[in-house]
Amino acid sequence: MSDATGGSDGSGGGTSSGWDFPGWGVSRKLTDIRPKPVNPHPHDRLGQLASTAICGNDITSSCLYVSALCAAQAGRYAPIVLAIVAAVLFLFRKVYAEVGSALPLNGGTYTVLLNTTNKRVAAAAACLTLLSYVATAVISAGEAMHYAHNLIEALPVFWATIGLLGLFAVLTIIGLTESAVVAIGIFVFHLTTLTVLAASSSFTVLRDPSLLSMNWATPAPGGFGRALFFGFAAAMLGISGFESSANFIEEQKPGVFPKTLRNMWVAVAIFNPLLSLLSLGLLPLAEIQEVPPDLLARMGERSLGDVLRFWVSLDAVLVLSGAVLTSFVGVVGLMRRMSLDRCLPQFLLKENRWRGTNHWIVLVFFGVCVSILAVTAGDVERLAGVYTLSFLSVMALFAVGNMMLKVKRGRLPRAVKASWPTVLVAFLAVLVGLAGNVAMSPANVEVFTVYFAITAGVVALMFLRVQIMRVVLYTSEAMLERVKEINDAISRTVTEYIRRINERPCVYFTRGDNPAMLNRAALYVLENEQTNRLTVVHVYEKEEDIPPRLAEHLQEIDHLYPELRIDFLAVKGKFTPGLVAALSEELGVPTNYMFIGTPGDRFTHRIEELGGVRLIL
Repeated sequence: MSDATGGSDGSGGGTSSGWDFPGWGVSRKLTDIRPKPVNPHPHDRLGQLASTAICGNDITSSCLYVSALCAAQAGRYAPIVLAIVAAVLFLFRKVYAEVGSALPLNGGTYTVLLNTTNKRVAAAAACLTLLSYVATAVISAGEAMHYAHNLIEALPVFWATIGLLGLFAVLTIIGLTESAVVAIGIFVFHLTTLTVLAASSSFTVLRDPSLLSMNWATPAPGGFGRALFFGFAAAMLGISGFESSANFIEEQKPGVFPKTLRNMWVAVAIFNPLLSLLSLGLLPLAEIQEVPPDLLARMGERSLGDVLRFWVSLDAVLVLSGAVLTSFVGVVGLMRRMSLDRCLPQFLLKENRWRGTNHWIVLVFFGVCVSILAVTAGDVERLAGVYTLSFLSVMALFAVGNMMLKVKRGRLPRAVKASWPTVLVAFLAVLVGLAGNVAMSPANVEVFTVYFAITAGVVALMFLRVQIMRVVLYTSEAMLERVKEINDAISRTVTEYIRRINERPCVYFTRGDNPAMLNRAALYVLENEQTNRLTVVHVYEKEEDIPPRLAEHLQEIDHLYPELRIDFLAVKGKFTPGLVAALSEELGVPTNYMFIGTPGDRFTHRIEELGGVRLIL
């Protein structure tokens, strides 16, 4: 291996401080690199049943409370509205399936936007996902304890909710994660419970349909149009959790992801409208519209007595607790990914010595959950409102990501394609749901806005930390000119911190010497990454394959942007996942800081095999 330096030392480009100028780029040639064996799936992946159970426990738990929330707005039309929501979810099956087929990577909305837009947009989507996780954990824990109150009447629901959140925080720190076997057991038990409840309730209603007739004769609040609009907005909570399958797509066997989407849709399309209709035949509409937190348990009591009430309550505690665990496990993965991408503070990556888990992520998440529970006083409707706003925002952004994938990454091969009308109708339906929730309860918007602003503020600080550090440095130099010793100490600390941030390079693999493409790669790094070093890599098999003007063009671009040092590295070999992994180790650059242009149909490798390499052009 040999290298040749180019340019000269010095602080060029008219910069104000030496640390602003990273130096001129160098050209190197790497000829002895050996590809490493790469297994993109080092563990057994999940089949259809296990994958459906993990995400199905999340989405089907919403049937425990969505019927009452929808009836509070839509009245007797609640079953019809829930059927309309199921139709919207049918459209989202194709939207999610196309993205999962083209980019089968974990991370959901964050990943698709990261690969089709820029890091700032993706980080904003991740903030909404984090808030959705918070709302999921809080509302699921609260509902679980309301149902547990049916089993133990003396149970203090508010403090029990905090206790349940604390329990899963401790278990997550210890290292307990979702077990596929346990998830399957809970899912089968839950579906069995819903089936028995639906069957017994149907028998009761058919035997005496008088209450159903009386409730159906009750006019909807505000008329049909208002009931439909606000009922639809509230009913959108019934599909929350649909996005969860996209967050662990890499752990699923090939072809399983679209099946999980289908299975979740079938469960929602059957049980949500059916249970809503049966509730009208078992309970007075006025009682349902009070939004009782244990609606299904009351239905069980009316249809089959205390035995079914106890059964439903026990099932609710189990499946809702599973949703809490899903939130803790999911948020650890998302926050860890964001921290690795330097969107969140690095201290969150610290692992405890005895279990190797990210305890700071768990503790921060637990603290946020307890705070939002205290702010809303455990009110299910307000919690549901915050949950719905964050969840629908994530769904809307996923539809946007699908559109961007079509426009900017159209060459990516995919097994499923959603038509433009499908994506647009699904997107507009989510916007209608968002508008309805905003109009229905502005107070929920206030709580949502506060927590989103806090989350986004932390991420914004991470993006602006170099600029903030520069302000700190310049201010300290002006104010502490007479106190030289203190000023020097601050300067050394801040300068070293900025240098550590900026010295971490990015790697761009190029196939040719097109100056326009090379310039776009340099601009992407300048606009999106917190670094002042870019290594452009060309993999060749024969010496004559190296583009003759590649080094010359890179030197011109290097001088064009003095704030970015551009190095050239020619690597002898063949571009494979193994070569990427080997270069990652050789250069000390994680694969998620390596970039390529969008591959075409002739590209011999799947994008997920490259270990997280990002598409930027």
